[in-house]
Amino acid sequence: MSERKTPSAKKSPSSKARKRHSKITPDPARDAAWKALGFILGEREPLEFALDKACSSEMLPRDRSTAHWIIAGTLRHVGVLEEILRERLKKEPPFPVFRALLLGAAQILFLEVPPYAAVGSTVDLLRRQSLVPFAGLANAVLRKIVREGDGILETLDQPRLDTPAWLWKAWGKRARIISNSYYKTASLDITLKKGKAVPEGGVLLPNGSCRFPAGTPVPELSGFEEGHFWVQDAAASMIAPLFGGVNGLEIADICAAPGGKTAQLAESGAKVIALDRDEFRLNRLKENMERLQLEVSLVQADALAWTPDHLLDGVLLDAPCSATGTLRRHPDVLRLKRQQDVRALAEGQAHFIEAAGKMLKKGGKLLYAVCSLQDEEGPNQISEAIKGGGWEHQPFSKEALSFLPEARTQEGYFRTHPSLWSEKGGMDGFFAALLIKR
Repeated sequence: MSERKTPSAKKSPSSKARKRHSKITPDPARDAAWKALGFILGEREPLEFALDKACSSEMLPRDRSTAHWIIAGTLRHVGVLEEILRERLKKEPPFPVFRALLLGAAQILFLEVPPYAAVGSTVDLLRRQSLVPFAGLANAVLRKIVREGDGILETLDQPRLDTPAWLWKAWGKRARIISNSYYKTASLDITLKKGKAVPEGGVLLPNGSCRFPAGTPVPELSGFEEGHFWVQDAAASMIAPLFGGVNGLEIADICAAPGGKTAQLAESGAKVIALDRDEFRLNRLKENMERLQLEVSLVQADALAWTPDHLLDGVLLDAPCSATGTLRRHPDVLRLKRQQDVRALAEGQAHFIEAAGKMLKKGGKLLYAVCSLQDEEGPNQISEAIKGGGWEHQPFSKEALSFLPEARTQEGYFRTHPSLWSEKGGMDGFFAALLIKR
């Protein structure tokens, strides 16, 4: 979709209409959601960046939170919503109007907003955005959806419609189980420092992570200020321990921010060099390590160009990737990524693996990980690295993954997807493999 010029009203509104329009209630949350959705679908901006652009500096936190909730709920179902709307429109309206209809329909069908409020707030939104000529259309279409009710959804293959065709094909037999999982909002997971108590309301998971309901305010949890824990998805927390024993080893975490895996390595006794090329992200990592009272060496540098003073025992490479494993947290990924993006990212990951090899002593370990569900970024990447020479694959043992045996592939890789532990709330999708430098 692209922004198109919208028609203006041909006649000046009557005094009665002006009076009615002047009573429109301000709604900064829905205004921000409408603007941000335009940045996401029209300009392929990530949700958080889009929301930053759409929100004024004076916006209340509760309004921003509401905007985020509406956008995320819309993005999770945007394929179905587009299908429903197009079947009920004789002609698709301009993009600014269509995205207001997307937000309104999402609130009616999926976000459990009272129908009168969803319809009325969408009509008011169009009026506030100088799209008055389309207010009647919105009112009619959304009221029709209200009348038809949930029966609209019964004949639709929702996971198939909500998943871009290229992703559905790439996931193969895994497509339906993966796509069924991203309708649920991700829980809040934390990793506790050794010996620290579980904050009130937390539930321990088999791997030792502690889980809270989505939306739990992190700074309000007991032990936050004291540095007793850090936020980290359960699947993400399973990566660093796959190194095995690291006490006393020199390990570079070369795409380190925000620092969850860095913290795990440091707390386990490794001498960690945390590397990131972005100053803002590195400062965030520094603040996290200070709160956690963990000592690491921080380096601002591009991992593709950086070389250590001496060869290291290990490198952790959580490589830049398509992030398709994080769809529960980032439903915008479904609309932002393209197949060509995955190919470009895979090329970059190969360069990172090559650079990591130059940092390691003979016999040193490279722990490669991505929060991606794509084969090009996971098993195919490892196969190509081994073909290139200089690496030996060391399979993860069954004992190392005894708490989640389903995550160990036949090749000895680590692979999760969002439907694992579905009864506990799921997890992010990750791939990891351990390579030994020859």
